[in-house]
Amino acid sequence: MSAPVAAIDHRAVLARHGTEVPRYTSYPTAPHFAAGAGPALWAELCAGLDPQTPVSVYLHIPFCDRLCWFCGCHTKQTRRYDPVEAYVGSLVQEIAAFRARLGFSPRLGALHLGGGSPSFLAAGDMARLSEALHGAFRFTPDAEISVEIDPSDVTPQALAGLRALELTRASIGVQDFSPEVQAAINRPQSFEETRDVIDELRASGCVTINVDVLYGLPLQTPERLDATVEKVVDLQPERIALFGYAHVPHVKKHQTMIRDEDLPGPAARLSDAARAARSLTGAGFEPVGIDHFARHGDRLARAARAGTLRRNFQGYTADPHGTLIGFGASAISRFPGGHVQNIVPTGLYREAVASGRPAALRGYRLTPDDAIRGHMIERLMCDFAIDLDALASRFGKAAEPHVRQALRLAASDADGLARVSGRRFFVPPEARPLTRIVASWFDAHLEAGTARYSNAV
Repeated sequence: MSAPVAAIDHRAVLARHGTEVPRYTSYPTAPHFAAGAGPALWAELCAGLDPQTPVSVYLHIPFCDRLCWFCGCHTKQTRRYDPVEAYVGSLVQEIAAFRARLGFSPRLGALHLGGGSPSFLAAGDMARLSEALHGAFRFTPDAEISVEIDPSDVTPQALAGLRALELTRASIGVQDFSPEVQAAINRPQSFEETRDVIDELRASGCVTINVDVLYGLPLQTPERLDATVEKVVDLQPERIALFGYAHVPHVKKHQTMIRDEDLPGPAARLSDAARAARSLTGAGFEPVGIDHFARHGDRLARAARAGTLRRNFQGYTADPHGTLIGFGASAISRFPGGHVQNIVPTGLYREAVASGRPAALRGYRLTPDDAIRGHMIERLMCDFAIDLDALASRFGKAAEPHVRQALRLAASDADGLARVSGRRFFVPPEARPLTRIVASWFDAHLEAGTARYSNAV
């Protein structure tokens, strides 16, 4: 058993281990997908789908009516709606082509629309997507249907479209309510318009609201973050995501609009994240993973308590399905056997769909070693622990070198990031803000590429 250590010096740990690590929404992470491998792998993995096993579906809507400078998503600003309408036509065509190639309608247990800003869609286009999806899939009676919403672009027509989609969960982007911070990230949004949209959603039958808050933003002081957290709690959401702003101007050129000198350093980010977390738990939210908080009765909190929490390309989820089918430009699909990503530029994506070709471009076929490492990383990110006996039971003799690695890492860790008790490898509570660093110890691909990642905290 590894010996207990003194309180962790988080800043010293970051200085030794580096401040950039993957977010581990997949393993391997997207930079390791191979260009050109997507089409053949897509066909192979789809051929293995079971008509009776539910899948999840993700639709990517890469359009916004404004470009928020903090955004790290694949999206583009448009002042005209006709490119959006045309893109929806490509989505409808891609969904129909998937159904035709597959030869049957899979069961759909979860649907998520992300972006960009799906709430930017007109009611008619939301109806077109709903019709296409119901034509290609058999929705389960308890299917969760969730949509990312920007309160500033929601219209009565958009709300009508969401009702027609039978929305069950809305994800509301807030980031920060301070006008100074909003100006620095080009995201004007008042508390009142956010509250009004949430009230409308609840009145229309949406049963779950989650709100996104960011720390580490430019000009964000502790007082401004505290005020934002207090206002978000007043909105009474079922879930809150407390994300650290990922400043990656080398990847997202629009982030160069944010001045480096306006950003808090690692110590301030650590302090802000810890203080906001204390405020949320004090308000009755249960911590879920490294950056989510949920009410006791929420599905996410229940999954965390039961040890069934999962992690996918949208972050933490209670979605139990092993396959996620992604439609749209840049969308990523996850299968038990591998990952496939669609073409990123919307124009090239639409050309591929129009020609009848699969939109898949990049892919990665999982090896047995990847499956074990991916499972270990997911359990660390979700449970802060790996049950080494359960690992051996699940993967057999192939898990033995990984069990030995975990024991060796805990024994040699002088920073106190990981410990072993019995046959349980775990991240102690005081080290949990640095869990992504511990997860990276099991990443066999991390040193092999040239990709850069976001801040570890």
